[in-house]
Amino acid sequence: MKPAWYEPNLCMCTPENPNTMGVCATLAEPVNVEALRSAVERLRERFPYLYVRARVEGNNLIAVPNPVPVTVRNTWEPILLNSEAANYHMLAFKVEENRLCAEVCHSITDGVGFLPYFKSLLYCYLSDVTGQRFDPEGFRLPGQPIPEAETGNPFADLDLDAAEAPLYQKPPISDFYRFPASQSNGDAGQFHYLRLPEAEVMRYCRENDGSPNVLMSVLLAKAIRRIDPGSERTVTCVVAVDHKAQAGNHENYRMFVDTIALDMPVEHAGYDIMKACTKARGQLMLQAQPENTLFTMKTRKLGYERMEQMPLQMCVDMVKKAIAQPRATVSVSYADSRSFGPLDGYIRELYVLSEPLYVTDIMCEIACINHCFFLSLAQKSASEAFVEAFLAELDALAIPCEVMRSEPFHLCGVRYDGLEGVTL
Repeated sequence: MKPAWYEPNLCMCTPENPNTMGVCATLAEPVNVEALRSAVERLRERFPYLYVRARVEGNNLIAVPNPVPVTVRNTWEPILLNSEAANYHMLAFKVEENRLCAEVCHSITDGVGFLPYFKSLLYCYLSDVTGQRFDPEGFRLPGQPIPEAETGNPFADLDLDAAEAPLYQKPPISDFYRFPASQSNGDAGQFHYLRLPEAEVMRYCRENDGSPNVLMSVLLAKAIRRIDPGSERTVTCVVAVDHKAQAGNHENYRMFVDTIALDMPVEHAGYDIMKACTKARGQLMLQAQPENTLFTMKTRKLGYERMEQMPLQMCVDMVKKAIAQPRATVSVSYADSRSFGPLDGYIRELYVLSEPLYVTDIMCEIACINHCFFLSLAQKSASEAFVEAFLAELDALAIPCEVMRSEPFHLCGVRYDGLEGVTL
């Protein structure tokens, strides 16, 4: 059966651009791997849409149920999703002492869709290993019904076909700042994990017309000017926007995240923090209007319908070329987690992970729990220059920041083992 236009499009991930995201938690105690495996399998009943593998069907590369166990490995080394090592799943887990990480194909879901799963997983796991009876309010647990809002068409109540072009559409800048090739070696990429006090960050947001997304975008751009003050190129920072939430659906698991571009020309380098945040926030508000979401979804729906008429290999080649196009200097995404309720005391750190690869040079993912912001900074280079410049910008604002750890990229890749009729 032909999938609906809003179903996951697995052509959006390739071996060269895996499009993998993850959620990583540092717990108070070492992780019991067998208890984690048990919790992962119990949640299959509640989140069946994440327990899938890829299959070619007609002109489509679709996600279908995968009944075999999800891989939970006692090592931080990466494997390939949809390969034999992952039991052909698009989801995998890894454990290192008191850290655990869930990695998933980003074409299936986004942070809004995946964090409820991770939260429920910790509920089941911690219930088992502690023997505690936690309050189940706010968790999606086995035995509960799965609401239509979570799995249905997230735009069912909207007349997308009638959507008109919005009043304001920002023209893209192609000649934006890129890090030198010597600092953009994907094989040497690094994650830097940072912790900032929520109170200090939010105080600056309130006093300077900002938000966590806006403030971090401005500071990341200022860090680039700090390490390369002679560049005349515009620093473009893209901020993630969830079109499902924009349309009023905050429950759906599907990946409908897009980006809004904030352009910061060289003349912005001398702005004080309030003026810089005001300029950035104005750009954000202009582009984050309901009519922009409607028109974007109408365009995406029409694009899927056109792809239905093409041979699958042509679709794959077209999408592969599109997703490899550079789009920005920096990307910022804020998954508004805030609290895991009664589980907070068992969690020391929480990060959302994503790789920059071709699309952008720096990826900043923001999570918040236990009154702290946790940032994962992903960069293609192993150089410490950028993170040191970013720390200097925070220090200039008297915002304390602790580097919790740095490590090479260890996110899963993807390989479509055993698929016939398509070369990915």
